[in-house]
Amino acid sequence: MTALVPLSRYVRSVEAGRSFGPPAPPADPDGWGVIKVSAMTWGRFRPDENKAVPAYLVNPRFEIKTGDLLVSRANTSEYVGAPVVVGATRPRLLLSDKSMRLSAVPGTNPAWLRYMLMAPSARRQIEARATGTSDSMRNISQAGLLAVQLPDCPDSEQRRIVELLEDHFSRLDAADSYLSASLDRLSRLETAQLSALMEQAGTVRDLGLADLLEVPLTNGRSVPTRQDGFPVLRLTAIRSSTVDTTHSKGGDWSVDEARPFLVEKGDFLVARGNGTLRLVGRGALVDAVPEEVAFPDTMIRIRPDVTRLHPEFLRLVWNAPRVRRQIEAQARTTAGIYKINQQHVRGIRLDLPDLPGQHRVVADMSEAIAARNRVHEALHLARRRSSALRRGLLEAAFTGRLPGQSSDVDLAGFVAPPEPHGAGVAR
Repeated sequence: MTALVPLSRYVRSVEAGRSFGPPAPPADPDGWGVIKVSAMTWGRFRPDENKAVPAYLVNPRFEIKTGDLLVSRANTSEYVGAPVVVGATRPRLLLSDKSMRLSAVPGTNPAWLRYMLMAPSARRQIEARATGTSDSMRNISQAGLLAVQLPDCPDSEQRRIVELLEDHFSRLDAADSYLSASLDRLSRLETAQLSALMEQAGTVRDLGLADLLEVPLTNGRSVPTRQDGFPVLRLTAIRSSTVDTTHSKGGDWSVDEARPFLVEKGDFLVARGNGTLRLVGRGALVDAVPEEVAFPDTMIRIRPDVTRLHPEFLRLVWNAPRVRRQIEAQARTTAGIYKINQQHVRGIRLDLPDLPGQHRVVADMSEAIAARNRVHEALHLARRRSSALRRGLLEAAFTGRLPGQSSDVDLAGFVAPPEPHGAGVAR
C-alpha cells in the first residue's frame, strides 16, 4: 500500500474568491466575469459558465489564469471538491466564493494532483469531510480539503502516472465521443418520426399544461437521509423517459409524512434543477405500479387528466424540441444550477391531438420506442463502463497499482471496479 500524506504537503497556498451578488447574464467578451459552480463541475474547465461583474468591483488578484488548479468549494455531494486544471481561457475571469485556487509547491505536477483528487479514495474523504444539511449543496472548508490524504509520490512518478492516465483517457474520450454521436442520431430519428405521426393525427390544438391536470402540480419534499427510513427517489431516477424507482434512498421521515408524495402509475416527474441546461426540466413517466416510494424536492409531479392528456403521449412530447425550447428559455441559474419552478411548468404549451389521436401516436411510436430503448440502454451501458474504467484507472494510480507502458490497453479492463447505479467520472 502506498504511504499517504495530507494534501497540504503538495499545496503552497489556497486562495478563495468572493461573492458578487445576485445572478447576472454572462460577461461580454471584453468585460469582467466571475465563474459559476458549473464551470468546475464536469471534469473540464468551462469558461463560458460565468456571470458579468461590474468593473468597479473587480480585484485583478482573483483573475483566473491558464494552468490554475481550481476546486469547487460548494456543490452537490457528488461534485463538491471537484478539481479542474484551467486550459485555454478568456481574460478577465474571476474566482467566485464557491471556488478555491490551489498553488502547488515546486516539484508537484498539477495534473497529477487533479487526478489524485478525482480518485475514488480521495472522493470518499472529501464527501465525508463536506458539511451541509442538504445533498444538493455541500461545502468543503480549506482545512478539510488540505487534510485529505493522498499518495506520497515523487515528481518523476507523478509524471509517469499522468502520461499513462492521459494515454488511456484519450482512448476512452474517443469512444465516448462516438457514443454521444450515436445518441444524438437516435434522438433526431425519434423526433422526425414523432413529427411525421403528429401530422397524421388530425387536428392539433395548442393547449397549456395548466388546463390538462387532474391535480395541481406538486413539489416533492426534502428529507435527510436515513438508511432504514421510508424510501425517496434520487434525482437519477429520471433516466431516459421512464422513472427508475430502484434509484432511491432511505429518508428520515414516517410513512404518514411521505404519503402525500407517493408516486403512482401515470405520474410524470420533472427535474427541477441540474448543472446542465439540456438536462434541467427533463421528465420521465412512472409506467408501472411502483413499490411504495416518494418523490423528493428536486422533482415536480405532473398528474395529467387522462380524459384529455394520455400520460404516454406526454412522455413522447415532453422531451421533444418544442417543450425543450420553452424550458431552456425559462430556466434560471442559482449557484451554477439551472432551475425551473411550477409557474414555468404550468405555462408549457403542447401540440395536442384529440385523445384518440394521442392513442394512435402512442401506439405507432411504441415499437420504435421499444427498439430505441434497447439501443439506448446498450449505449448507456457502454458509457457506464467507460466511467467505471476511468474510476478504476484513477484508483489504481492512487494505490500504486498502475504499472506498465501506455500500450497496455488491457490494463483498463483489469483495474475497473464494479459500478454502482448512477456513478460516473468526468475526465
